[in-house]
Amino acid sequence: MIRKLPALLVNQIAAGEVIERPASVLKELVENSIDAGATKITVELEQGGIELIRISDNGCGINPDQITLALTPHATSKISESEDLDRIATMGFRGEALASITSVARVTITSRSRDHDEGQTIYAEGERIEDPTPAGCPAGTVIEVRNLFFNTPARRKFLRTPTTEQTRCMEWLRDLAMANPSIGIRCLGDEKVKLDLPPNQSPRERALAIVGKELESQLVEVSVDQYDNARGVLMWGLVGLPSIARATSKAQHVFLNGRTIRDRTVQHAIREAYRGLIEPGRHPTAVLMIEMAPSAVDVNVHPAKLEVRFRDQSMVHRAVYHGIRDALTQADVTPTVFSRLPGAGSGGATAIMPQAMPTQPVEQQVDRIVEYLNTNPKSSDSPQDLRSHLAKVLRSPDLPSFGPSVPAEQPAQPLSEERLLPPITNTVNVLQVHSSYLLCQDEQGVLIIDQHALHERMMFNKLISRVTGSGSLEQQGLLSPIVVEVAPAIIDQFDELSELFERIGINAAPMGPRSVGVSSVPSFLLSRNVDPGSFLDELFERIEHEGFVPSKEEALHEVLDMMACKAAIKAGDKLSESELAEIIALRDTTDRAASCPHGRPTTVRLTIEELEKLFDRR
Repeated sequence: MIRKLPALLVNQIAAGEVIERPASVLKELVENSIDAGATKITVELEQGGIELIRISDNGCGINPDQITLALTPHATSKISESEDLDRIATMGFRGEALASITSVARVTITSRSRDHDEGQTIYAEGERIEDPTPAGCPAGTVIEVRNLFFNTPARRKFLRTPTTEQTRCMEWLRDLAMANPSIGIRCLGDEKVKLDLPPNQSPRERALAIVGKELESQLVEVSVDQYDNARGVLMWGLVGLPSIARATSKAQHVFLNGRTIRDRTVQHAIREAYRGLIEPGRHPTAVLMIEMAPSAVDVNVHPAKLEVRFRDQSMVHRAVYHGIRDALTQADVTPTVFSRLPGAGSGGATAIMPQAMPTQPVEQQVDRIVEYLNTNPKSSDSPQDLRSHLAKVLRSPDLPSFGPSVPAEQPAQPLSEERLLPPITNTVNVLQVHSSYLLCQDEQGVLIIDQHALHERMMFNKLISRVTGSGSLEQQGLLSPIVVEVAPAIIDQFDELSELFERIGINAAPMGPRSVGVSSVPSFLLSRNVDPGSFLDELFERIEHEGFVPSKEEALHEVLDMMACKAAIKAGDKLSESELAEIIALRDTTDRAASCPHGRPTTVRLTIEELEKLFDRR
């Protein structure tokens, strides 16, 4: 039997789409405060927002005769006709939030508009909405939401711990604060200050206040101005160097016209801009503020308004991709040695540098070591036992001497001129270490280069430039075909793979249910003395296990990366002086030379500052 649902149940169903947890309530109410023109917003949370969310603002307030209407479903001041949906410029517009919240919580609203001397208070709980009563209050609005999901216990039991729910609330509040730097935002969690941001900050100041001032030196500014006659894109932002990429995408904050969004087009553009600069599975840090004409985007496609639909997705993709790529190209993305150490950039402790020990009296050495072990306990021994054992060991005559060979009470004799190192007369620009790493210097310090990784990047760029667009690599015919055993799945999709093979310079055809005959290979590989048989075996194995999609550029990049890796100089290859000079000279003209195509660094820098720290000069 078909029946009309009661109003409360309709609102609770609507709430299920919009109100998932306390953070959803906070988002909707803070957005209402932003739409009301507030310059100061205060948020108070109890038990992570489960028991209380109080939002206070100094916005325009609600007129006394409309405060009851504000709690009615689909009642809003932000749109009036269907055409308004094509040019939405406010955070909210559906008029669902307050009604949905009221259906699953106890809500009190106190508000006074700037045009009235007296405010109003109204209380609502489920279906019951009490009559408003007069209230003395400043201009603005205070909304209290208590006992979320009190009447829907099935929903309430799925909430996490208060700590987790507060964390979710703070994530949303930081995003809203970052998108609105002109608004002062303060948050109290269980009467403790969790966030306190002053009004009238610049976008850069607000972004750094939230992502961390300590990251400023590792963030690159992005600016795009492609806006003309209400068309195009304006974008400003900060993106992180590859060295501070994270394991998750939580450090990516994207805003469109002041609204937090999670859009696949933008995320893909960010990912592509960092392709080859970070390792697979890592996510760059980014804060992007995108501005477009409201008519150029549809925000009415998701209940929580997280997803949007661009009228011209390719334009947005190009703007984000080229904006970030150009900014990174102009920046020095070479990581420092210390930033590559375990724990660096992730809140971990910096590496402990060894100190000269026996130049101090034994008692001082023991005190310092015991103090360190007390701070970083790794042994079950008591401090007294450690002290006794260390003193015994440090006095042992079997220990090699690290300090001066003369007794401590005797002054060390100055070295004679004959014992001084001779002056360096032959300047060496590049030094090859263990036939694998190259050392040279720049203005900022010492560069340590992985010769294989750098040459792989050079080879990859060379290959990419040859196949850009519809191009392909030159082929070299073989005297006799190479027969490669493959899985039946490769034979089944061979027609699809043929386009990929043609672009990379391979002429191949099936020769049976489990074999492929290859009659030509890229001449590039032969010129680099790469065994075509082993290359083809690995190529078909990777296609089978990694599921390359031939129609995508990503597959082409994967194969060219593999070819570059095979053709590049290997660790252990001894290079002549001319080869060393050539590879360093080419590095300066190679795009994205700071990382190999896999995203691993080709170069790390030991800065002058780090050197000074190593030698106790700082």
